[in-house]
Amino acid sequence: MTLFSFIQKFSKTKILCIGDIMLDHFMYGSVSRISPEAPVPIFHFSHEKQMLGGVGNVISNLRALNCHVTFLGGIGDDESGKKVSELLSETMCHSKLLKLKNVPTICKTRFIAGHNHLLRADFEEKVSIPQTLIPRLLKLLRQVIPSMDIVLLSDYDKGILSDELTPQIIQVCHEFHKPVLVDPKTTNYNRYYGATLVKPNLKEFSAVVGENLNPKDKDFLEKVKTNASALFKKFQIGGIVLTLSEHGMVYIDAKEPKSIIQIPTKAREVYDVSGAGDTSLAVLGAAIGAGAPVKDAMKLANLASGIVVGKLGTATASIQELTDRLNETLEQPSKIITKTQAKTLLADLKAKGKKIGFTNGCFDLLHLGHLSSLKQAKEHCDVLVVGVNSDASVKRYKGPNRPIQNQETRANILAALEIVDYVIIFDEDTALPLIQEIRPDIIAKEGYTLDMWPEAQWLIKNGGEAVVLKRIDGQSTTSQIERMKG
Repeated sequence: MTLFSFIQKFSKTKILCIGDIMLDHFMYGSVSRISPEAPVPIFHFSHEKQMLGGVGNVISNLRALNCHVTFLGGIGDDESGKKVSELLSETMCHSKLLKLKNVPTICKTRFIAGHNHLLRADFEEKVSIPQTLIPRLLKLLRQVIPSMDIVLLSDYDKGILSDELTPQIIQVCHEFHKPVLVDPKTTNYNRYYGATLVKPNLKEFSAVVGENLNPKDKDFLEKVKTNASALFKKFQIGGIVLTLSEHGMVYIDAKEPKSIIQIPTKAREVYDVSGAGDTSLAVLGAAIGAGAPVKDAMKLANLASGIVVGKLGTATASIQELTDRLNETLEQPSKIITKTQAKTLLADLKAKGKKIGFTNGCFDLLHLGHLSSLKQAKEHCDVLVVGVNSDASVKRYKGPNRPIQNQETRANILAALEIVDYVIIFDEDTALPLIQEIRPDIIAKEGYTLDMWPEAQWLIKNGGEAVVLKRIDGQSTTSQIERMKG
């Protein structure tokens, strides 16, 4: 599957988030002079904004990706807690909240002038879920986890994901065969024993292994593999995704600790790193929950992180931004695409005012008749999509001795033509299911009348056009085969 296809599956992916939730308070303004009372800048307040922080930012990122999100955690019984609850409702997150009495909700207030952070004021106390509430939380977990695709633990080490509770949560995930992805903030990895995947940054990883690691060192990757292997053996972790800021990410799988996957960063211009780790966790979790291999999930997470660091303040990457950035990274995108990929690409082209045309066939041995039809079809549209029958559908239609050339060869020959913009291989007996999926503006084909052309009938009923192309007599694959036979 392509990266585009995993993005398309986000809207069906169900994710459970557990962790430390906070209120991020941003105070925006300007500084034009220094105080005469003390050598400090005078902040002229302009406006403010309140957002979900901590695991709340992970939730906001997941909702921006159209994922279905459930949150399980605790908040203080105070005004900040009420605001957090309101913001969760606004994000359409399904929440299971435990109200903690006499415990303040964590609030972080940032003062920002232009693109510069001047000061951050934290209002917090390390909280913990009372012993009496742990059974209730685990009961709630067992109620919601069966429908989930993945569980994300966002540990800011503020007390919710305690040394006692976190292993019990991971155990429940194992009982229900759900992958659990952890973003850690503590060096006590006993807390994460048995996690499917742990995602530390370089500073956190160096702290837990007790060694100062530098990506610029020649033996950096070897040291990472050695230290990761030790963690795998001691804590039964399934894998580690190590984020390296401007140096990208690396992945070490406990099943193959001697091999390592590294991808470079995709950031363009950095304005603010606030929340980039949350975005990375959200996209990594969404992609894995959608069925992506870790390597592909890392590519998407890396792209998303590059988007948010280019924004000011705690930010999210929308599904459209992620799709656009992915398109930009494909310097020479393949013309041969899947139905799922086509839906995204063609919808974007339509939004830009492009007229999408479609034709289809077996194209077994490309001849003058094919070229004539393709040229004519291209005259009626800006973007020409060609549907190619798979080998199996050709055999059903033409007989056991066809096709002469396999589907990959036929598709690549068509893709090499300048007049063809995209090629889609389809396995159905007709192109109608494909037409219904990609919804072109116009369909063009030779040799068909409208009453014998179901694809055209459907497209016309749905606002499209149909064009009957002129045919060159005596040109067909069958006649070519007969001439070759002598």
